[in-house]
Amino acid sequence: MMRLRTKGEIVFEWCNVLLLCIGIVVCLVPVLNVVAKSFSAEANVVAGDVFIWPVGFNVDAYSIVLGSQKFISSFANSVFITVVGTLLNVTLTVCTGYALSRGRLRGQKVIMLLYVFTMLFSAGLIPTYLVIKQLGLLDTLWALILPTLVSPFNMIIVRLYFYTIPDSLEESGRIDGAGNLRILLHIMIPLAMPVIATIALFCAVEYWNSYFDALMYINNYKLLPLQVFLREMIMSASDAANNIDILSQMHVSQESIRGATVVAATLPIVIVYPFLQRYFVKGIALGAVKG
Repeated sequence: MMRLRTKGEIVFEWCNVLLLCIGIVVCLVPVLNVVAKSFSAEANVVAGDVFIWPVGFNVDAYSIVLGSQKFISSFANSVFITVVGTLLNVTLTVCTGYALSRGRLRGQKVIMLLYVFTMLFSAGLIPTYLVIKQLGLLDTLWALILPTLVSPFNMIIVRLYFYTIPDSLEESGRIDGAGNLRILLHIMIPLAMPVIATIALFCAVEYWNSYFDALMYINNYKLLPLQVFLREMIMSASDAANNIDILSQMHVSQESIRGATVVAATLPIVIVYPFLQRYFVKGIALGAVKG
């Protein structure tokens, strides 16, 4: 039988709903305002007539942004960094998590302690820069990929997830003559797809949104990722004018250009997110079952 809720529970539930709705509005209105400005005419944007709905609908801002050579090159750089970085990161994280989840690994506790140590303490900006320089990674896209190939946080989630997989499955594979690599590829990874999809989302978002490392390690503007291009567009009108090749040929406001750049930079990761969302909660929850 369904239990009757008390008046306090009903009030608490409605208060939660109200607070969540307020949070949604607070987060959604600025996004809608940026999107509306990107699709609005210059006169309406300058006059302040645009709020959350386009006024004088046009797509000139997107024509300018998507037609800019700098935008195309920076977009291609971000795609390369995100795809290659995510693939390598997930591969190494899964391999490391699987190895550290098996009790037969010698020095397991010491290795795990070293990974946890890096979560609590970092070398600092200058020593990291000197290491990147000594490795010859300056002015290369690999400087944005290699230093963060294994995230200790993601590795711990994967490791805890592998703990939840019964040892009997691994033993049955060994009876059939399978080695560690075959067990990992044919038994562990198929069972761990929720957590793998979760850390893949983490890595993709981190690589896509990264810009500080590019500012530190890359001087060649042809290698700058999309987020640096977006930063320069938003920082000042002069940067926006310098980064858009054909801005002077069309009557489009700076706000519309910036809005179109924000939307173009955000849309790819927003499109990917729904496909991995169903794995997100499941992967985190199952990965935290055992400690």
